[in-house]
Amino acid sequence: MKSIKYIAASCLVAGSLSITGAQAENSSNQVNQALIILTSSSLQTQGMAMVLGNAMQAKGVSVDVLLCDTAGDLALASTTSKTLKPRNVTPEQLMLKLQKKGGNVSVCALYLPNSSHSKQDLRQDISVATPPQMAGMMSANSVRVYHF
Repeated sequence: MKSIKYIAASCLVAGSLSITGAQAENSSNQVNQALIILTSSSLQTQGMAMVLGNAMQAKGVSVDVLLCDTAGDLALASTTSKTLKPRNVTPEQLMLKLQKKGGNVSVCALYLPNSSHSKQDLRQDISVATPPQMAGMMSANSVRVYHF
């Protein structure tokens, strides 16, 4: 009977040590930089991408957003989306909040040439990304890439 208790206790200790080790490993692999690539035209998807970007930023992560395809319309000064519940905010309001706290937002290199818009139509502080710049971020070990 003592040997069963000893084995059970050993398993509990070993299990707790492995959990502690995994937690330590996860904390040492914290993401310092995130790249959010947003292509969806869905307002809920756009909103959630910005909510998550703001949440990551609140945890100390440097966040960059690349807007492509129809999501590029968020970058236009003329875009006003419907508000999303429960906070009654638009994806562009969430994007502006992210920018105010240091986030970088850009449109993909193909967005403007394949639309009727020009650089002057973009919101303040939104740039046009270059393929080498984005490829560098996407391939960096320190950057985690998310796609919506």
